[in-house]
Amino acid sequence: MKKKPSPKKATKKRSLLNMIQGWVARLKRRRDLFLERRPHRSFRRTRRRDYTRSLRLPGYWAFTREVGLYLWRRKKTFLLLVVLYALITALFVGLASQSNYAEFGNRIKDVGGQFFSGKWWEIGQAGMLLIAGVTGSLSDTPSDLERSIAVVAGLLMWLTTVWLLRAFMAGKKPRLRDGLYHAGAPIVSTFCILVVLLIQLTPLALAALAFSAAASTGFLDQGIEAMVFWAVEVLLITLSLYWFASTFFALVIVTLPGMYPLQALGNAGDIVIGRRLRIFLRFVWVLVLTFTVWAIVMIPIILLDGWLKSVWPAITWIPIVPIFFLIMASLSVLWLASYTYMLYRKVVDDDAAPA
Repeated sequence: MKKKPSPKKATKKRSLLNMIQGWVARLKRRRDLFLERRPHRSFRRTRRRDYTRSLRLPGYWAFTREVGLYLWRRKKTFLLLVVLYALITALFVGLASQSNYAEFGNRIKDVGGQFFSGKWWEIGQAGMLLIAGVTGSLSDTPSDLERSIAVVAGLLMWLTTVWLLRAFMAGKKPRLRDGLYHAGAPIVSTFCILVVLLIQLTPLALAALAFSAAASTGFLDQGIEAMVFWAVEVLLITLSLYWFASTFFALVIVTLPGMYPLQALGNAGDIVIGRRLRIFLRFVWVLVLTFTVWAIVMIPIILLDGWLKSVWPAITWIPIVPIFFLIMASLSVLWLASYTYMLYRKVVDDDAAPA
Protein backbone atom coordinates (compact mmCIF):
# COMPACT_ATOMS: atom_id res chain seq x y z
CA MET A 1 0.00 0.00 0.00
CA LYS A 2 1.40 3.38 -1.09
CA LYS A 3 2.11 5.71 1.76
CA LYS A 4 0.50 9.16 1.50
CA PRO A 5 2.77 12.20 1.89
CA SER A 6 2.44 13.96 5.17
CA PRO A 7 0.52 17.28 5.24
CA LYS A 8 3.72 19.05 6.24
CA LYS A 9 5.58 17.83 3.14
CA ALA A 10 2.62 18.65 0.91
CA THR A 11 2.53 22.19 2.32
CA LYS A 12 6.26 22.65 1.67
CA LYS A 13 5.83 21.36 -1.87
CA ARG A 14 2.98 23.80 -2.55
CA SER A 15 4.98 26.68 -1.06
CA LEU A 16 7.97 25.87 -3.27
CA LEU A 17 5.71 25.60 -6.32
CA ASN A 18 4.04 28.93 -5.51
CA MET A 19 7.45 30.56 -5.04
CA ILE A 20 8.66 29.31 -8.45
CA GLN A 21 5.43 30.43 -10.13
CA GLY A 22 5.72 33.88 -8.53
CA TRP A 23 9.33 34.16 -9.64
CA VAL A 24 8.43 33.19 -13.22
CA ALA A 25 5.51 35.66 -13.21
CA ARG A 26 7.78 38.49 -12.04
CA LEU A 27 10.32 37.70 -14.76
CA LYS A 28 7.59 37.65 -17.39
CA ARG A 29 6.21 40.96 -16.12
CA ARG A 30 9.68 42.54 -16.23
CA ARG A 31 10.22 41.20 -19.74
CA ASP A 32 6.86 42.57 -20.94
CA LEU A 33 7.60 45.99 -19.46
CA PHE A 34 11.05 45.96 -21.05
CA LEU A 35 9.63 45.07 -24.48
CA GLU A 36 6.99 47.77 -24.07
CA ARG A 37 9.70 50.38 -23.49
CA ARG A 38 12.04 49.14 -26.24
CA PRO A 39 10.63 49.12 -29.79
CA HIS A 40 13.48 47.12 -31.37
CA ARG A 41 13.24 43.35 -31.90
CA SER A 42 16.01 41.01 -32.95
CA PHE A 43 15.98 40.08 -36.66
CA ARG A 44 12.91 42.23 -37.29
CA ARG A 45 12.65 45.56 -39.03
CA THR A 46 11.77 48.45 -36.72
CA ARG A 47 9.53 51.00 -38.42
CA ARG A 48 10.44 54.64 -38.01
CA ARG A 49 7.12 55.53 -36.40
CA ASP A 50 7.91 53.09 -33.57
CA TYR A 51 11.25 54.56 -32.51
CA THR A 52 11.29 58.26 -33.45
CA ARG A 53 11.27 60.36 -30.28
CA SER A 54 11.34 64.07 -29.60
CA LEU A 55 14.62 65.72 -28.66
CA ARG A 56 14.19 69.47 -28.56
CA LEU A 57 17.55 70.85 -27.50
CA PRO A 58 19.37 74.14 -28.06
CA GLY A 59 22.03 74.17 -30.77
CA TYR A 60 25.54 72.94 -30.04
CA TRP A 61 27.01 76.38 -29.44
CA ALA A 62 23.90 77.69 -27.67
CA PHE A 63 23.82 74.80 -25.19
CA THR A 64 27.59 75.00 -24.59
CA ARG A 65 27.21 78.70 -23.85
CA GLU A 66 24.28 77.95 -21.51
CA VAL A 67 26.37 75.47 -19.50
CA GLY A 68 29.31 77.88 -19.37
CA LEU A 69 27.18 80.81 -18.18
CA TYR A 70 25.48 78.65 -15.54
CA LEU A 71 28.87 77.67 -14.11
CA TRP A 72 30.15 81.23 -14.35
CA ARG A 73 27.24 82.59 -12.31
CA ARG A 74 28.25 80.19 -9.54
CA LYS A 75 31.98 80.47 -10.16
CA LYS A 76 32.92 80.93 -6.52
CA THR A 77 31.60 77.52 -5.46
CA PHE A 78 32.87 75.62 -8.48
CA LEU A 79 36.32 77.28 -8.53
CA LEU A 80 36.76 76.35 -4.87
CA LEU A 81 35.87 72.77 -5.82
CA VAL A 82 38.48 72.79 -8.62
CA VAL A 83 41.16 74.17 -6.32
CA LEU A 84 40.34 71.62 -3.60
CA TYR A 85 40.42 68.71 -6.07
CA ALA A 86 43.73 69.93 -7.52
CA LEU A 87 45.28 70.23 -4.06
CA ILE A 88 44.15 66.75 -3.00
CA THR A 89 45.53 65.26 -6.23
CA ALA A 90 48.83 67.13 -5.88
CA LEU A 91 49.27 66.09 -2.24
CA PHE A 92 48.30 62.42 -2.50
CA VAL A 93 49.01 61.54 -6.14
CA GLY A 94 51.55 64.14 -7.22
CA LEU A 95 52.19 66.33 -10.25
CA ALA A 96 53.67 65.31 -13.56
CA SER A 97 57.43 65.05 -13.11
CA GLN A 98 59.25 68.29 -13.95
CA SER A 99 62.46 66.35 -14.68
CA ASN A 100 60.61 64.01 -17.06
CA TYR A 101 59.02 67.01 -18.75
CA ALA A 102 62.39 68.74 -19.20
CA GLU A 103 64.06 65.54 -20.42
CA PHE A 104 61.27 64.81 -22.89
CA GLY A 105 61.40 68.38 -24.21
CA ASN A 106 65.19 68.26 -24.65
CA ARG A 107 64.92 64.95 -26.49
CA ILE A 108 62.39 66.42 -28.94
CA LYS A 109 64.62 69.46 -29.51
CA ASP A 110 67.68 67.32 -30.15
CA VAL A 111 65.95 64.98 -32.60
CA GLY A 112 63.73 67.52 -34.34
CA GLY A 113 66.38 70.23 -34.47
CA GLN A 114 68.30 68.17 -37.02
CA PHE A 115 65.40 68.27 -39.50
CA PHE A 116 63.07 71.16 -38.57
CA SER A 117 63.29 74.78 -37.50
CA GLY A 118 61.15 77.88 -37.18
CA LYS A 119 58.04 78.89 -35.24
CA TRP A 120 55.86 76.10 -36.58
CA TRP A 121 58.31 73.53 -35.29
CA GLU A 122 58.16 75.14 -31.84
CA ILE A 123 54.36 74.89 -31.90
CA GLY A 124 54.59 71.26 -33.03
CA GLN A 125 57.04 70.54 -30.21
CA ALA A 126 54.62 72.10 -27.71
CA GLY A 127 51.85 69.94 -29.17
CA MET A 128 53.90 66.77 -28.67
CA LEU A 129 54.63 67.79 -25.08
CA LEU A 130 50.89 68.37 -24.58
CA ILE A 131 50.05 64.90 -25.92
CA ALA A 132 52.72 63.35 -23.70
CA GLY A 133 51.27 65.11 -20.67
CA VAL A 134 47.66 64.12 -21.44
CA THR A 135 48.61 60.46 -21.98
CA GLY A 136 50.59 60.37 -18.71
CA SER A 137 54.00 59.89 -20.34
CA LEU A 138 55.50 62.69 -18.24
CA SER A 139 54.49 61.17 -14.89
CA ASP A 140 56.38 58.61 -12.89
CA THR A 141 54.69 55.21 -12.68
CA PRO A 142 52.11 55.59 -9.89
CA SER A 143 51.73 53.03 -7.14
CA ASP A 144 48.51 51.08 -6.63
CA LEU A 145 47.63 53.34 -3.71
CA GLU A 146 48.13 56.48 -5.82
CA ARG A 147 45.96 55.04 -8.60
CA SER A 148 43.22 54.25 -6.09
CA ILE A 149 43.36 57.74 -4.61
CA ALA A 150 43.22 59.29 -8.09
CA VAL A 151 40.13 57.25 -9.01
CA VAL A 152 38.35 58.05 -5.73
CA ALA A 153 39.21 61.75 -6.03
CA GLY A 154 37.92 61.86 -9.60
CA LEU A 155 34.67 60.14 -8.62
CA LEU A 156 34.16 62.51 -5.68
CA MET A 157 34.79 65.50 -7.98
CA TRP A 158 32.15 64.17 -10.40
CA LEU A 159 29.63 63.38 -7.63
CA THR A 160 30.10 66.73 -5.90
CA THR A 161 29.61 68.62 -9.17
CA VAL A 162 26.39 66.73 -9.93
CA TRP A 163 25.11 67.17 -6.36
CA LEU A 164 25.76 70.94 -6.42
CA LEU A 165 24.13 71.36 -9.83
CA ARG A 166 21.06 69.41 -8.72
CA ALA A 167 20.78 71.58 -5.60
CA PHE A 168 21.25 74.83 -7.54
CA MET A 169 18.62 73.82 -10.12
CA ALA A 170 16.20 72.98 -7.31
CA GLY A 171 16.38 76.61 -6.20
CA LYS A 172 18.61 75.99 -3.19
CA LYS A 173 21.81 77.81 -2.26
CA PRO A 174 24.22 75.08 -1.19
CA ARG A 175 27.76 75.65 -0.03
CA LEU A 176 30.71 73.63 -1.19
CA ARG A 177 30.85 72.08 2.27
CA ASP A 178 27.32 70.69 1.79
CA GLY A 179 28.32 69.03 -1.45
CA LEU A 180 31.48 67.52 0.00
CA TYR A 181 29.59 66.05 2.98
CA HIS A 182 26.58 64.69 1.12
CA ALA A 183 27.66 63.88 -2.45
CA GLY A 184 29.78 60.82 -1.66
CA ALA A 185 26.91 58.47 -0.72
CA PRO A 186 26.58 56.81 -4.17
CA ILE A 187 30.32 56.42 -4.74
CA VAL A 188 30.14 52.60 -4.76
CA SER A 189 27.24 52.63 -7.24
CA THR A 190 29.09 55.15 -9.42
CA PHE A 191 32.21 53.01 -9.33
CA CYS A 192 30.14 50.04 -10.53
CA ILE A 193 28.86 52.09 -13.48
CA LEU A 194 32.44 53.15 -14.23
CA VAL A 195 33.52 49.49 -14.28
CA VAL A 196 30.66 48.71 -16.69
CA LEU A 197 31.80 51.60 -18.90
CA LEU A 198 35.35 50.24 -18.97
CA ILE A 199 34.04 46.78 -19.89
CA GLN A 200 31.96 48.30 -22.68
CA LEU A 201 35.08 49.98 -24.07
CA THR A 202 36.74 46.57 -24.42
CA PRO A 203 35.68 46.15 -28.09
CA LEU A 204 37.24 49.55 -28.85
CA ALA A 205 40.48 48.49 -27.14
CA LEU A 206 40.48 45.20 -29.07
CA ALA A 207 40.00 47.13 -32.31
CA ALA A 208 42.98 49.35 -31.46
CA LEU A 209 45.18 46.35 -30.62
CA ALA A 210 44.14 44.53 -33.80
CA PHE A 211 44.90 47.59 -35.92
CA SER A 212 48.33 47.96 -34.32
CA ALA A 213 49.14 44.30 -34.98
CA ALA A 214 47.80 44.40 -38.56
CA ALA A 215 49.70 47.59 -39.41
CA SER A 216 53.00 46.19 -38.12
CA THR A 217 52.67 42.92 -40.08
CA GLY A 218 51.48 44.35 -43.41
CA PHE A 219 48.12 42.58 -43.15
CA LEU A 220 46.28 45.72 -44.30
CA ASP A 221 47.77 45.40 -47.80
CA GLN A 222 46.16 42.02 -48.54
CA GLY A 223 42.97 42.90 -50.44
CA ILE A 224 39.92 40.90 -49.39
CA GLU A 225 41.41 40.03 -46.01
CA ALA A 226 41.90 43.75 -45.33
CA MET A 227 38.24 44.44 -46.25
CA VAL A 228 37.05 41.82 -43.78
CA PHE A 229 39.41 43.23 -41.15
CA TRP A 230 38.02 46.76 -41.56
CA ALA A 231 34.44 45.46 -41.39
CA VAL A 232 35.21 43.76 -38.06
CA GLU A 233 36.97 46.93 -36.82
CA VAL A 234 33.92 49.05 -37.63
CA LEU A 235 31.62 46.60 -35.84
CA LEU A 236 33.79 46.58 -32.70
CA ILE A 237 34.04 50.37 -32.59
CA THR A 238 30.30 50.79 -33.24
CA LEU A 239 29.47 48.41 -30.40
CA SER A 240 31.45 50.44 -27.85
CA LEU A 241 30.06 53.74 -29.12
CA TYR A 242 26.51 52.33 -29.03
CA TRP A 243 26.87 51.58 -25.32
CA PHE A 244 28.73 54.80 -24.50
CA ALA A 245 25.84 57.28 -24.79
CA SER A 246 23.52 55.52 -22.34
CA THR A 247 26.22 54.49 -19.84
CA PHE A 248 27.50 58.06 -19.58
CA PHE A 249 23.98 59.16 -18.64
CA ALA A 250 23.89 56.33 -16.09
CA LEU A 251 26.79 58.04 -14.26
CA VAL A 252 24.34 60.87 -13.54
CA ILE A 253 21.21 58.79 -12.94
CA VAL A 254 22.94 56.58 -10.36
CA THR A 255 23.42 59.63 -8.10
CA LEU A 256 19.67 59.80 -7.48
CA PRO A 257 18.67 58.67 -3.96
CA GLY A 258 17.89 54.96 -3.74
CA MET A 259 19.14 54.22 -7.26
CA TYR A 260 21.00 50.98 -7.96
CA PRO A 261 23.60 50.52 -10.74
CA LEU A 262 21.57 48.06 -12.88
CA GLN A 263 18.47 50.19 -12.45
CA ALA A 264 20.43 53.28 -13.52
CA LEU A 265 21.72 51.48 -16.62
CA GLY A 266 18.18 50.41 -17.53
CA ASN A 267 16.79 53.93 -17.04
CA ALA A 268 19.61 55.43 -19.10
CA GLY A 269 18.87 52.99 -21.91
CA ASP A 270 15.18 53.97 -21.80
CA ILE A 271 16.10 57.65 -22.05
CA VAL A 272 18.38 57.39 -25.09
CA ILE A 273 16.38 54.80 -27.07
CA GLY A 274 15.26 56.28 -30.39
CA ARG A 275 17.67 59.25 -30.13
CA ARG A 276 20.96 57.59 -29.27
CA LEU A 277 22.87 59.03 -32.24
CA ARG A 278 21.77 62.62 -31.54
CA ILE A 279 22.82 62.32 -27.90
CA PHE A 280 26.08 60.64 -28.85
CA LEU A 281 26.92 63.52 -31.21
CA ARG A 282 26.52 65.90 -28.26
CA PHE A 283 29.13 63.91 -26.33
CA VAL A 284 31.45 63.91 -29.35
CA TRP A 285 31.02 67.67 -29.54
CA VAL A 286 31.90 68.29 -25.90
CA LEU A 287 34.94 65.98 -26.06
CA VAL A 288 36.28 67.66 -29.22
CA LEU A 289 35.65 71.06 -27.65
CA THR A 290 37.48 70.02 -24.47
CA PHE A 291 40.54 68.79 -26.40
CA THR A 292 40.52 71.99 -28.46
CA VAL A 293 40.48 74.17 -25.33
CA TRP A 294 43.37 72.10 -23.92
CA ALA A 295 45.39 72.86 -27.04
CA ILE A 296 44.47 76.57 -27.07
CA VAL A 297 45.41 77.00 -23.40
CA MET A 298 48.33 74.62 -22.91
CA ILE A 299 50.37 75.15 -26.09
CA PRO A 300 50.97 78.87 -25.35
CA ILE A 301 51.77 78.00 -21.72
CA ILE A 302 54.33 75.40 -22.83
CA LEU A 303 55.90 77.92 -25.23
CA LEU A 304 55.92 80.61 -22.53
CA ASP A 305 57.46 78.16 -20.04
CA GLY A 306 60.28 77.38 -22.45
CA TRP A 307 60.95 81.07 -23.13
CA LEU A 308 60.91 82.06 -19.44
CA LYS A 309 63.31 79.28 -18.47
CA SER A 310 65.68 80.16 -21.30
CA VAL A 311 65.76 83.78 -20.08
CA TRP A 312 65.92 82.94 -16.35
CA PRO A 313 67.55 79.52 -15.90
CA ALA A 314 67.19 79.91 -12.12
CA ILE A 315 63.45 79.09 -12.35
CA THR A 316 63.99 75.84 -14.26
CA TRP A 317 62.97 73.82 -11.19
CA ILE A 318 59.49 75.43 -10.98
CA PRO A 319 56.90 72.95 -12.42
CA ILE A 320 54.83 75.55 -14.27
CA VAL A 321 53.50 73.22 -16.97
CA PRO A 322 52.70 70.30 -14.60
CA ILE A 323 50.72 72.68 -12.38
CA PHE A 324 48.66 73.87 -15.35
CA PHE A 325 48.15 70.25 -16.44
CA LEU A 326 46.59 69.53 -13.05
CA ILE A 327 44.40 72.66 -13.14
CA MET A 328 43.16 71.85 -16.65
CA ALA A 329 42.42 68.25 -15.63
CA SER A 330 40.34 69.49 -12.68
CA LEU A 331 38.47 71.97 -14.87
CA SER A 332 37.83 69.24 -17.44
CA VAL A 333 36.19 66.94 -14.87
CA LEU A 334 34.00 69.84 -13.72
CA TRP A 335 33.08 70.76 -17.29
CA LEU A 336 32.27 67.21 -18.45
CA ALA A 337 30.18 66.47 -15.34
CA SER A 338 28.26 69.75 -15.72
CA TYR A 339 27.65 69.29 -19.45
CA THR A 340 26.47 65.69 -18.97
CA TYR A 341 24.13 66.56 -16.09
CA MET A 342 22.59 69.57 -17.84
CA LEU A 343 22.17 67.57 -21.06
CA TYR A 344 20.46 64.82 -19.06
CA ARG A 345 18.11 67.40 -17.51
CA LYS A 346 17.27 68.80 -20.95
CA VAL A 347 16.39 65.32 -22.26
CA VAL A 348 14.26 64.50 -19.18
CA ASP A 349 12.48 67.87 -19.37
CA ASP A 350 11.75 67.24 -23.05
CA ASP A 351 10.17 63.89 -22.14
CA ALA A 352 8.04 65.57 -19.47
CA ALA A 353 6.91 68.42 -21.75
CA PRO A 354 3.47 68.05 -23.41
CA ALA A 355 3.63 66.90 -27.02
